[in-house]
Amino acid sequence: MKQRDMVLDILPDEVWWGGVVNDGIHMPFSSEGEVKRDLNGHLAYNQGSPLLLSNKGRYVWSEEPFSFEIMNGQLKVSGMTESIYADRGGENLREAFLQASQTFFPSNGATPDKRFFNVPQYNTWMEMSYDCTQQKVIDYAEAILANGLPPGLLMIDDNWHEDYGTLDFDRKRFQDPKKMVEHLHGLGFTVMLWVCPFISPDSSVYRALQRKGYLIRGANGRPAIREWWNGFSAVLDLTHPEAEQWFRGQLDNLMQSYGIDGFKLDAGDPEYYTRDDVTHKPTTPNEQSEIWARLGLHYRYNEYRACWKMGGQPLVQRLSDKNHSWGLDGLRSLIPNGLAQGLLGFAFNCPDMVGGGQYEDLVRPDFKVDQELFVRYAQCAALFPMMQFSTAPWRVLDQEHAALCIQAAKLHVEMGEYIEELAVQAGMTGEPVMRHLAYMYPDMGYESVMDEFLLGDRILVAPVLSQGAARRIIVFPPGEWVGDDGSVIMGPCEQEVEAPLERLPWYRKK
Repeated sequence: MKQRDMVLDILPDEVWWGGVVNDGIHMPFSSEGEVKRDLNGHLAYNQGSPLLLSNKGRYVWSEEPFSFEIMNGQLKVSGMTESIYADRGGENLREAFLQASQTFFPSNGATPDKRFFNVPQYNTWMEMSYDCTQQKVIDYAEAILANGLPPGLLMIDDNWHEDYGTLDFDRKRFQDPKKMVEHLHGLGFTVMLWVCPFISPDSSVYRALQRKGYLIRGANGRPAIREWWNGFSAVLDLTHPEAEQWFRGQLDNLMQSYGIDGFKLDAGDPEYYTRDDVTHKPTTPNEQSEIWARLGLHYRYNEYRACWKMGGQPLVQRLSDKNHSWGLDGLRSLIPNGLAQGLLGFAFNCPDMVGGGQYEDLVRPDFKVDQELFVRYAQCAALFPMMQFSTAPWRVLDQEHAALCIQAAKLHVEMGEYIEELAVQAGMTGEPVMRHLAYMYPDMGYESVMDEFLLGDRILVAPVLSQGAARRIIVFPPGEWVGDDGSVIMGPCEQEVEAPLERLPWYRKK
C-alpha cells in the first residue's frame, strides 16, 4: 500500500495527545517543544495506538503504525498508508475522542469482571520475585487479611512453572495447586496466573512445538531465539491457528484442573518481534502485539502491560513497571500516563504496583523503602479505576504508615460501586473512567494540569506527589466541590489545601 506523509499546521493554543502511553509524562504535545515518536515496533514497553487527539477537536487515526513529530508549528505524520484519517470530530478533546473511538475502535458493550474495580489486586512479584512457592502464596494471602487489607484479586507471578511454555505447576514448589486455589478462594481471593508467549529452548515443550511448526522462525528456517528480561527464548507463533488453539488449551486446562480464574498476559511487546520473522501468516511486530492482546478477550480476568490498538475492548491495561521514586520515572508518572491510557481507548486501566514494581529495586544493595513515598503511591492509586499492591506494606512500613496504606485500600473499596458504574458506562461508550480536566472542561486552560484527575465526571482527585509536602494547590473546575474533609469550594478557582500525610484530597461535585 502506498505510503504518504501528512502535515497539519498547529492551530493557536492547540495541543495534542496520543501515540504511546509512556509518553503521557510529555503530553500534551505543543508547538513550543520538539516531539518525535515512531510507532513501528516501538511502544516503550506499554500500550500504544495509532491515534492523535487535539484539544481543538481534531484527530488523526490510521489502521497501521506511523511516526510523527511536532516541530516549527506543524504536526507531521510520516510513513502512513492510505488508511490514514484526519478529521475534525468536534470543537474539543472530548468530541474528538468520541468521534474517533466510535468510528475506528467502538466499544462492544463488555467490561472486564467488576471485581477488578471494587477490590484491590495483589501480585506476588515484589514479595517473591522468581521464588514463589505454594506456602509463600498462602502465607501472603493470609497476611493480607491478618493486616487489615480486604481480599481481592491475587496474581501469582513469574516462575510458578518449570520452564517457559510448560504451563503447569512445578510440583517441587506447588505440591497441591488445586488445594491451594481452593484455600485462596475460601479466603475471598480471585486467583490469576502470570503467562507469556515465550518458550524455553531445549525443553520438551519447545521440541514438540518446533516439530509442529508453532514457533516463529528466522530467515534460516530455524526457530528464532529472542533475548528478553528473563534470558533467551523461542516465541510462540500466534498467527498459526493451531498454535493459538494449543496455547488456549493450556490456559483452559489450568482453569479446569486447578480452578484458576484468569491470567496476567505479560510480554507481547512489539520490541520482541522483527519484520524478518517467518510466521504462518505474514505479520508485523505491532500486529503480533495485537494478536497477543486478543487472547485476553476469552477470559473475564485478564491483565496486560503491552498492547497495540484494541481500544474499547474489555481488557485490563496496567501501566509499565515504575521505580520507587518521586520523579517522572515513578510516582509522578502515574497520573499523566494513566490519563494517556484513557485517551488512547484503554478505559480499564490500572497503575503500577503500590510503591513501584521495578525488579531492579529489589536487587540494589543500597535500596531502602521511603515510607512517605509508599503511602503517597497508595493514595495516588486509591481512586484509579483499579489498585494493585505487591510489596507488603506490613513488611516494609511501620505501623503508622502501613495503616495509611490500608486506609487508601479501604477507600478504593468504598468507592467500588461508583467505579463499577463508570466501568459499565465505559464498556458502552468507550469513554475513559479516569479523565483529564481538559476532557470534561474545555476552553478552561486545563490542558497542562497533570497532577490531578477526574474519576468520571463527579469526583476530583488531587494526590500529593511531592516529597515532604503537607499542602498542595488544586485546580477546581466550575461547580461546587465538597471535600473528603467536609470543606466546600466553589470553582473555577485554584486553592491551596491542607494535605498532611494521612490525607488524600478528593472532592465530590455537588
